[in-house]
Amino acid sequence: MARYRGPKQKLARRFREPIFGPSKSLERKPYPPGQHGPSRRGKESEYSIQLKEKQKAKHIYGLLERQFRNLFEKAHRRKGVTGENLLQFLEARLDNVVFRLGFGRTRRQARQLVTHCHVTVNDHPVNIPSYQVRPGDVIAIRPKSRQLTVVLDNLSRNRRTVAWMEVDRNLLTGKYLENPRREDIPENIKEQLIVELYSK
Repeated sequence: MARYRGPKQKLARRFREPIFGPSKSLERKPYPPGQHGPSRRGKESEYSIQLKEKQKAKHIYGLLERQFRNLFEKAHRRKGVTGENLLQFLEARLDNVVFRLGFGRTRRQARQLVTHCHVTVNDHPVNIPSYQVRPGDVIAIRPKSRQLTVVLDNLSRNRRTVAWMEVDRNLLTGKYLENPRREDIPENIKEQLIVELYSK
């Protein structure tokens, strides 16, 4: 499946945020990439700000344009606040859940674990990164893959936890307890700008 393979730090500099994790390039060059980066002038239009926010969310979660648009339309059809629904759908993607549980160091690595069939959902192997996890689902590393050095290293280094999941680091399993509330999602995304962009 297609996905973005370009330079990550250029994107981080474009959005002026470490969207892929801590970035030394942002400290060295705190301005957008390109030959006109440091001296750009002019006020950004409303459309430009909205588009940039949508692009940032896309790259944080590793989606392409059509995937993101389809997810937005699904969120729009669902009852509730569209922007919050969108973030809940993004957080419920299997590759993101594997990342949040600490099995993958980054979302890219978590995606690779899923596509290589190292992950099960309710004891069934799933190799689709966009699979939507539902409250009550149990996510685990397959028994044959539990000695993977990369997974064990990630769990030993990473002690982050989120309120809507629980993880058992000994059994390499986790449970998706509920859909997250907006205030619990740590990503710096202004979802209302995305809703306004797609509503034009």
